[in-house]
Amino acid sequence: MAQEHVVLLDEDGNNIGTTPKATVHHGETPLHLAFSSYLVNDAGQVLLTQRALGKKTFPGVWTNSCCGHPADGESMADAVRRRVKDELGLDVGQVELILPRFRYVAEQDGIVENELCPVFRARAYGEVAADPSEVEAARWVDWSELLGMIDDPRLSTWCRLQLEQLRELGEHPDDWPVGDPVQLPAAATP
Repeated sequence: MAQEHVVLLDEDGNNIGTTPKATVHHGETPLHLAFSSYLVNDAGQVLLTQRALGKKTFPGVWTNSCCGHPADGESMADAVRRRVKDELGLDVGQVELILPRFRYVAEQDGIVENELCPVFRARAYGEVAADPSEVEAARWVDWSELLGMIDDPRLSTWCRLQLEQLRELGEHPDDWPVGDPVQLPAAATP
């Protein structure tokens, strides 16, 4: 298997190179490109996932459906589809940009996340078949239940910050307006 790399960014969101993913997350993690996605099913529920207990970064934390890093030159939509399939065994329909400039820093046990992390919505199809090295557990929840967890410390920092912004966009994920792709960081528009 080829070594996975992440795209390093300057403060304006420009690609300044790549580095192996295995070496990027530490106490002084450089700014890099990532994505977060919220998968919605036909019943209008959102998929909540728990990160595998063996993960180096934020093990056991509950979070949004799927997060990841696009490869250099990979479209964000393709990265979302790839990671959702790899981690959850699900196919997704149209991938829609929601928060083009979401950025956060989070720390747990000396490991820091420092990401410019556009947020996407996609409809998921099929049964969850989680990769146990990535996902400890997954469950479909109503949007109101997920919003009710906004202050729960078991939920990832990035998910809580995203929920604060997403709840302002509409009463349900289907109501969220699609974001303007022009606002994506330059590195996210190959």
